[in-house]
Amino acid sequence: MTTANSAHPSAPGRVLTRWAAWGLALLIPSVLAAAIAAVSTYQGSRCVEYNECPRIPGALVYGSLLTAVSAGLAALLWPRRRGTVARTWAVLLQWSAQVLLVLLILSYGS
Repeated sequence: MTTANSAHPSAPGRVLTRWAAWGLALLIPSVLAAAIAAVSTYQGSRCVEYNECPRIPGALVYGSLLTAVSAGLAALLWPRRRGTVARTWAVLLQWSAQVLLVLLILSYGS
């Protein structure tokens, strides 16, 4: 018996588009969740209340945010049939920058 998925396997371009779209869709919720988690700690509350925050360069935070968004948009808007390797690297860069951004936000609370 064959199912719909086994009869027509997903093309690599569609899988990359899904990963890029999921990454862009989860960017804001993951940043908000990390910010709430960071502020809910003792150090995070001192950071908000007394401005005693760890010294993390703002350029690193903004750079990882811009990298995640731009790599995600590039992978999402790139034509599916061309440049599959480049799209794969763009999706990997997007998710890596997004994870780095969340970890940097969480480090404010430590």
